[in-house]
Amino acid sequence: MAPTVESQQPPLEAENTTTTTRFENEVSPIKSKVTVVGSGNWGSVAAKLIASNTRKLSSFNDEVRMWVFEETLPTGEKLSEVINRTNENVKYLPGIKLGENVVADPDLENAVRDANMLVFVTPHQFMEGICRKLVGKIREDAEAISLIKGMEVKREGPCMISTLISEQLGINCCVLMGANIANEIAVEKFSEATVGYRKHKEIAEKWVHLFNTSYFMVSAVQDVEGVELCGTLKNVVAIAAGFVDGLEMGNNTKAAIMRIGLREMKAFSKLLFPSVKDTTYFESCGIADLITTCLGGRNRKCAEAFARNGGKRSFDELEAEMLQGQKLQGVSTAKEVYEVLSHRGWLELFPLFSTVHEICIGHLPPSAIVEYSEHTPKFSLVGGSAQFF
Repeated sequence: MAPTVESQQPPLEAENTTTTTRFENEVSPIKSKVTVVGSGNWGSVAAKLIASNTRKLSSFNDEVRMWVFEETLPTGEKLSEVINRTNENVKYLPGIKLGENVVADPDLENAVRDANMLVFVTPHQFMEGICRKLVGKIREDAEAISLIKGMEVKREGPCMISTLISEQLGINCCVLMGANIANEIAVEKFSEATVGYRKHKEIAEKWVHLFNTSYFMVSAVQDVEGVELCGTLKNVVAIAAGFVDGLEMGNNTKAAIMRIGLREMKAFSKLLFPSVKDTTYFESCGIADLITTCLGGRNRKCAEAFARNGGKRSFDELEAEMLQGQKLQGVSTAKEVYEVLSHRGWLELFPLFSTVHEICIGHLPPSAIVEYSEHTPKFSLVGGSAQFF
């Protein structure tokens, strides 16, 4: 027999009993808490996306901490204080409200203290120092995701940023990459992204739920290295595309550069990590990210200016003038890729990657981007891995 309405009501005198407390504990699972480590253009957009979801998803704590590398603005105010007062990153994402549940914190250790989901989105050259500061300061059950496009080159070889995070902090790290120009996502124009994971699909799905919105569609693939290298290497190709634009070589030339670049991206990735999947290049992190970065974005923009000036103004100078504190990734990544190619004797196999770096450091003029002749490939991609002839 169905219970009466009266029988469903708890007795008033039971409000402070052990039974009520136990029931409350059972229906109040521990909620995940998110911290975004980084507050630049893309970091602020990531915080906005995440904050819109933590307010809706019952499994997440509403508040999203965002670590801010503290700066003093021309007004004399601290950047973190202005973000918290205006709910807007006035330097790196002006005019966009982040969400009232985003809290800027200039103290890195305090920002991550209670978080079990860490979103890393800083220039890749700063990550080793950030990880050193966080050793022993994060929760043992923490999960990480990297939105960082770049790599560290050490004596023993290249180290992906997700691997750096995992090894230094002792935690699992997924990656998120895609055709994502931050300012377009900030104003909620439709975009896609790809989460790369290693083993645990349920963790990847949790990241998908955290980032996915009606205008930002996220999918997951089991290929961390493939997803991350796509996001890293496309910036080198975007530098080449910028040279083409600066020299007004036209769309045919630019399309050729993009095709050659994609081929070198795939070959380089598979030589380093034979497990990289061919299908990854057809995700948002692959061909889509390459296209959008070569059509827009800061790497293409600065490379165009570099070529228009005949290589007479350095990238450091152009970065300072054009990016208002944001950092280029393509130039430093080209250098890191060149170091790997040189160390392993692969320079002739990757003429586009090699030429981009030589132009960036002034050893070749910008016009050299189309002056090399393609070598007959000395390797074939067979069965998902690269094999030398």
